[in-house]
Amino acid sequence: MTKCIYTLCFLALAAPIPTVAFVPTGAQFTSSSSVLNRKSQETSLINVSTGIDDRAENGIYKNPFVIPPEEINAIFRLKTGEKEKIVNAFGIVVSLVSLITCPIWLAAMMALEMMNKANENFDPNRAIYDFTGKLWSRAFLWLSMSYPDLSGDVNFIKEHDGPCLFVANHASWLDIPVVCTVLDPVFKFISKGELAKVPCIGHQLKGGKHILIERDDRRSQLRTFKEGVGWLKKGVPLMAFPEGKRSKDGRLMEFKGGLFSMAVKCNVPIIPISISNTHAVMPSYSLFPVQHGAGKLSVHIHSPIHAEGRTDAELSELVREAIISKLPIDQRPVPPLDEIIVNAIEEEKNNKESVEAKV
Repeated sequence: MTKCIYTLCFLALAAPIPTVAFVPTGAQFTSSSSVLNRKSQETSLINVSTGIDDRAENGIYKNPFVIPPEEINAIFRLKTGEKEKIVNAFGIVVSLVSLITCPIWLAAMMALEMMNKANENFDPNRAIYDFTGKLWSRAFLWLSMSYPDLSGDVNFIKEHDGPCLFVANHASWLDIPVVCTVLDPVFKFISKGELAKVPCIGHQLKGGKHILIERDDRRSQLRTFKEGVGWLKKGVPLMAFPEGKRSKDGRLMEFKGGLFSMAVKCNVPIIPISISNTHAVMPSYSLFPVQHGAGKLSVHIHSPIHAEGRTDAELSELVREAIISKLPIDQRPVPPLDEIIVNAIEEEKNNKESVEAKV
């Protein structure tokens, strides 16, 4: 029963929605006093004794789509403490959509498994098998009125025929079905092993021969590298979340090492993907989405970054910069205070030079 609940939870996640991307406007400082005021404001939001940075929680990096936990009318709650999960009225509606769509998806996978057993050459890369998951994701999102907005170099993905590495930020369970709305070619997820136990989702991952990794197991990491390189050499793209886990507050975290070495090894391009506002639609403390995603969710496809002649570290930095460039401001890493002040002074200097030039 618990597994079924968590499965529905994931399916509900699939409710991505069009998004309005927020682009930081930068510090609008026009005088030395305003710079000092900003510094005072920023500093006041950092607890010196604990080192806790509250700038993102106090309006400086606030996303209007995020609903605070205390403002959600929870119908019931599961577990307690940090592991507590809430369900509101919208979450119940989404769970019903999951109950309708998941059995159809599962039946399709089981039928294709029988065909693959009867003829190993029927679907060697499990392209047809994986497409059932993409169809489910899109149907689920459409039925939930939560299809994401797509932007950027979408045609590249539609037309690209060959191996590459897709990488995206990871802030919610919704990210997986959301990326499935745009990635048409067959690809293989690099996913944490525990998802194999989730009904439907685990069925898709195992039956589709996706790469499952146990991050605390060194041998599993080596096996992941070997399997990943193997798929790339077969011409099959990979999809991964370089942060290694979901961000609880939506902000982009540091990347784990090793992922980009596969791109270097096989000399394949890397396609960064920015996913916006999934953490607002389905936050970490909810079992299902707490609101629809219409006008909130979006996916931006960046131009390819070529691996040839670049190190893992260089690729990591380029990919990170690309992803950040299209994220809402509350999903970007909070910059250090020193950087904020330097940028403010530079902004003031540029403003003065612009005024003097006009005079």
